[in-house]
Amino acid sequence: MVEFKTVKITPPKNCNIILGIAHFIKTVEDLYEALVNSVPDIKFGIGFCEASGQCLVRHEGNDEELRRLAAEKAFEIACGHSFVIYLKNAYPINVLDKVKKAPEVCTILAATANPLEVIIAETTQGRGIIGVVDGEKSRGIEEDEHIKERKAFLRKIGYKL
Repeated sequence: MVEFKTVKITPPKNCNIILGIAHFIKTVEDLYEALVNSVPDIKFGIGFCEASGQCLVRHEGNDEELRRLAAEKAFEIACGHSFVIYLKNAYPINVLDKVKKAPEVCTILAATANPLEVIIAETTQGRGIIGVVDGEKSRGIEEDEHIKERKAFLRKIGYKL
């Protein structure tokens, strides 16, 4: 028997979320190092669900509020070897390459400032993340005016020349 559930993640203001799957207890230490080595002023919290042994939510971070939020949300998700990162003063684009290269990271499911819904399947053995709903449904296809706006925005925030 499989039961499906959802867990909502609403990032705090000026905060992004990274949700992924990893393995092994040292995931929190390696993710910590990946984040602090990516952006000098980054603030973050990490929650990692251990899938064997004590099955605890392991947590680290350099911001106590984000660390608490990440640990609590990871515990609510409670899916084996999943992790949640809350981050401020950086964007996922600034850290994802190093996060993905952490030896334990298997996959990234979402990296966003949008509200998320994590779709979970629960069986007699445990829980697993089936997927995520990231943000809202598309409303249309961009036209020339939208393309100009997109390109201007990327230049305004410094991501393009």
